[in-house]
Amino acid sequence: MSTEQDARNRWPITISIMLATVMNSLDTTIANVALPHIQGSVSASADEITWVLTSYIVAAAIMTPLSGWLAGRLGRKRVFLISIGGFTAASMLCGIATSLPEIVGFRLLQGMFGAALIPLSQAVLLDINPPEKHGQAMAIWGAGAILGPILGPALGGWFTEDFSWRWCFFINLPVGILAFLGVLFFISGDRHQAAKRFDFLGFGMLAIFIAAFQMVLDRGPTQDWFNSREIWTETIISLTALWVFVIHTLTTAHPFFDRALLRDRNFVTASIFGFFIGILLFSTMALLPPMMQVLMGYPVLTSGLANMPRGIGSFCAMFLVGRLIGRVDTRLILFTGLAISCLALWQMMHFDLAMTERPFITSGIIQGLGVGLLFVPLSTLAFATVPAHLRPEGSAVYTLIRNLGSSVGISIMNALVVANTQTMHSSLAAKVIPSDAVVRAALPHALNPATAMGASLLNNEITRQGSMVAYVDDFRLMFLITIACMPMLLLMKKPRRAGGDMLHAAAD
Repeated sequence: MSTEQDARNRWPITISIMLATVMNSLDTTIANVALPHIQGSVSASADEITWVLTSYIVAAAIMTPLSGWLAGRLGRKRVFLISIGGFTAASMLCGIATSLPEIVGFRLLQGMFGAALIPLSQAVLLDINPPEKHGQAMAIWGAGAILGPILGPALGGWFTEDFSWRWCFFINLPVGILAFLGVLFFISGDRHQAAKRFDFLGFGMLAIFIAAFQMVLDRGPTQDWFNSREIWTETIISLTALWVFVIHTLTTAHPFFDRALLRDRNFVTASIFGFFIGILLFSTMALLPPMMQVLMGYPVLTSGLANMPRGIGSFCAMFLVGRLIGRVDTRLILFTGLAISCLALWQMMHFDLAMTERPFITSGIIQGLGVGLLFVPLSTLAFATVPAHLRPEGSAVYTLIRNLGSSVGISIMNALVVANTQTMHSSLAAKVIPSDAVVRAALPHALNPATAMGASLLNNEITRQGSMVAYVDDFRLMFLITIACMPMLLLMKKPRRAGGDMLHAAAD
């Protein structure tokens, strides 16, 4: 709750909150560029290293619904301080990690503590500003949130190349300390409120389902999927937890989320839609840096700079969409965003090993524009018909589903790259017959399979070619998913009003 002191300290509070927001948004992208270097440092395989990304997203997704309840129970300022302090400490631990289990565990802590930063920062900004300045406050917050995708790849590349990948995490220490001190000294202590009853059984079952399901996706490629007892165990646990969660939600008097949300066509459709948007956005951001560095030999800084325009495209689209909402049918904006995303993915389907960095940059700008046209309009439609008293619960569920889509997408797309690379390697290698005179004549002398060195170099080249085909197949699958999302727009109702009363929900 805002006080006169908070109103006087509006700008110091805003700066402190924006530091926390930028720190949180940076960590969604800054580690992507450093993944190949982290992989070598902790001796992880290509599919295991994605746990560094998915562990953070899953932990944040699970803990986000708890942020509102904790703020009511402990006080918003105290939860804010715990979140910033915990996130900063976890960042330091990530920077000094020496093994894969350590860095994955510390990334889990980062996600758990960071989950409350976004909803609390929005709530505080709205409280310390009068209603007529809410639009300006959310614009400032949105600009800070989008700085992560813009600066993250470039900063990650610079730190990794000139210092160490560990500085991708150490950079959070000074930012976190400043944000902590700003919140400590400038935000007044709020009174504890009577916290709403929280469905811990439903939340616990949902958390177990998400964690076990993510383990199936992450561990499946290395455990030979359902030929493994571990994968069967995790699958049974996830399905059992999901079954208990569904039955409990349908029968208890106070479920994890109000059952009325399930009867809202816009909310359900937009949540499903958001799941797939999470797949499209974060899978691409996770695939491109390893592709550029490992497959095509780009320096890490060049890889980061080439991925930076994606955030710039989203930044431009955010400003454009603010002027369009309320004037243009929101469903038309979503369709335009999907169409632009399709164009970017179509371009990515034509990537090859001989191209320059220009296709990465142009497709990144185009995809950034497309995704930027999706997030705010999709949130607006999701809450267009949701009653005001259900929006806090709806916002938590909506964010959880979108984050789940991100983690699932990263795991599945990376597993497909690993599996399809092996398949394409076998297929291509079967066509290279050393005794065939035509094959020997077509190959450069350095790749002569009759010599040990030539055979090794030829095998590496076949692996590179197979990997490129695997990446292109992933982009083709994402292209088809984007097209498949378009008919869902027909299920959504046009909102009567966009913006004003749904500003807070749309910002999520």
